[in-house]
Amino acid sequence: MELLIMNRDTVTAEYSGGDIRIINEALVPLYLRRTGNVQGWLESRAIDQHRANSRLLKKALRLRERDDIGTVLAVNAATITDSYWVKPPESCLSYSDIRFDNDYFSTLALRGGYDSFNRAANSNSSKTPELTNIGSFEKCWRLIDGEWWIYKRANHDELFSELFIYRLGSKLGFNMAEYRRGRDVIKTRDFTCNASVNFEPAFSIMDDNEDYAETFSALKELEPLCTGDYVRMLFLDTICANPDRHTFNFGILRNADNGKVLGMAPNFDNNMALISRGYPRNISRKNDLLVRLFNEFTEAVPEAKEYIPELSEEMLIEVLKELGMRVRGREVTEFIMNGYRMIER
Repeated sequence: MELLIMNRDTVTAEYSGGDIRIINEALVPLYLRRTGNVQGWLESRAIDQHRANSRLLKKALRLRERDDIGTVLAVNAATITDSYWVKPPESCLSYSDIRFDNDYFSTLALRGGYDSFNRAANSNSSKTPELTNIGSFEKCWRLIDGEWWIYKRANHDELFSELFIYRLGSKLGFNMAEYRRGRDVIKTRDFTCNASVNFEPAFSIMDDNEDYAETFSALKELEPLCTGDYVRMLFLDTICANPDRHTFNFGILRNADNGKVLGMAPNFDNNMALISRGYPRNISRKNDLLVRLFNEFTEAVPEAKEYIPELSEEMLIEVLKELGMRVRGREVTEFIMNGYRMIER
């Protein structure tokens, strides 16, 4: 396999015979600059094979190669949230040729169903961002008034948890991705504005290493401005019990023109926190793993404590009233405040 790794219309690297040659170190994806592992990078961009609707999507598109690499190459490894892509060395394709301009396959990717399967199979288009829409939940990209939005399936408690954390983070002045409620879906605006900046997941610099202190150090070395938002994200994860923070659902933004790291990407993907998997039994938060991990982190990195905000019960009650969703508000408030009180400040 021979490929040119592109950033918009700039060649950043050449890949041939299993070897990579970096041509533009400033613009090449960080993961490739760090590891040189092109196959691993391509695989990390593929839709989750275990999602039922991803199998329907690949069948409707009549993909011959349905493994991760074959899947992403079907759309030149392009995504909505960055301007990286690939092409054969002899190809005359430009970035404008491979960019996504429709959401024909969104209903099939989100909901499945035989009617949407047949509509997708009979479409004249095969260029879809769904093949590089990663994650384990059924979701899709929707193009609305020229802007891309992620639609993700969610039940009532998942909707509440995501929206509550978004509203609470916003009230605290944190850098949060925008969320809106839909019918059995949660909607998120593309925070890269169609790859006007490049999102790079933390996986690009940390692999699967989720250690707080080591990640803090790596982000600080990359761009000191990242550290505050990283601690604030961990703070919300801790008080709102988000055990699913991993190196693919947070990351950084880079200038697409010069590769400069701009800062952390907005906080997103909190739909497995709080009450999304039922109301926690341990309201007191004693022996709470996330609290313990956060306290161990701030003990090892004392400078992180300066980013811990003040939180009040009144603030939580305000968010609950703004949302107006049917939940056991007293339990939610007590659970969060108990976690907050156990944080060593």
